[in-house]
Amino acid sequence: MSKNLNASKFTVPDACEDALMTLSGENSASVLHIATHGFFFPEPEKKYDEFTTGNTGSKLFATSGNPLKRSGIVLSGANNFWRKGEKNETTSDGIITAEEIINNLNLENTEFVLLSACETGLGDIKGGEGVYGLQRAFQLAGAKAMIMSLWKVPDEKTALLMNSSTPTGWEE
Repeated sequence: MSKNLNASKFTVPDACEDALMTLSGENSASVLHIATHGFFFPEPEKKYDEFTTGNTGSKLFATSGNPLKRSGIVLSGANNFWRKGEKNETTSDGIITAEEIINNLNLENTEFVLLSACETGLGDIKGGEGVYGLQRAFQLAGAKAMIMSLWKVPDEKTALLMNSSTPTGWEE
């Protein structure tokens, strides 16, 4: 990475919730690029059965009345909780909701957040308030600018786009 940027690289299995939470306050990166899976569940009365049946962790997010709990990103370690509702007692669940970003991250030194993940720009629209989701969360956490997606993004095409549009100063 460029010597002018404060950058840290986390890959599986280190790309976990606890690692992201270390990038807070004085440790916040100038540019935060997260390539992962994103989610947004519509209001509970508009829920999809595929997300709300069975005993899964994802059901907790999909059925919440709080839009900041229905929007988030999935990191390393999330599979057991997301699919089975099982959480390891010693680690986090690997899922970071918009609410957790607001409450636990200080990104005042972060100029730019890029989320290479599906539907990260979605949220509940509240009259006169704007969108309640990841966009609001990163903004309230202190990030100055963001690029997010309003739709599902194919992994291969996203990787091609990111590699072709990355500024030369960001190369390793």
